[in-house]
Amino acid sequence: MSDLFWAYLLAITLLTITPGVDTLLVMRNTGRGGLKDGCVTSVGICSGLFIHATLSALGISVLLVETAWAFLLLKALGACYLVWLGVASLRQALSRRTSDADLAQVPAMPRSSLTGAFREGLLSNVLNPKTALFYMALLPQFIDPAGNAFQQSLVLASVHFVLAMVWQCGLAWVVVRFRGLRASQKLRRALHGLTGGFFVAIGAKLAVS
Repeated sequence: MSDLFWAYLLAITLLTITPGVDTLLVMRNTGRGGLKDGCVTSVGICSGLFIHATLSALGISVLLVETAWAFLLLKALGACYLVWLGVASLRQALSRRTSDADLAQVPAMPRSSLTGAFREGLLSNVLNPKTALFYMALLPQFIDPAGNAFQQSLVLASVHFVLAMVWQCGLAWVVVRFRGLRASQKLRRALHGLTGGFFVAIGAKLAVS
């Protein structure tokens, strides 16, 4: 496998394990309806990744066909966005008190059908502007201009799908085993620090390359 793929794998793994809306939704639905509810919610969340990948790929394909400098501009903007995202994560890691405002807490709901759990997960992901922006900023960094942008985007989204499913279903299992368990402040800060440092580094490298 190319170095580009391994860089993507590391980036998307860090993105997946960072606590956020998806994490809270899976944990909440698992507490509401059990392991199956949590896993179906994860399927919905991860299915939304293909929508983001498709929209991102269509934009990338147009840029590749029309002009090379536009693609380079997109990569530069993506690098700036990654640095900004990394700095924001580092600020959260260095904060002395935990803030859940950016995690978009969702209100408690009664037990619903598995169809409802899937729909909640899908809408949570598709309607999340941070996910859309991240895909537009991240995918171009790992697309080979010599290849088919659409196919590559779907392959990268498939990798993200598998990683996110494993992680989120694992979280659902933990919630079932240990009811009421929540990520500690130290763990959350460590994850934000690791993620922030990596994105600042890769963004800076892309900016000067």
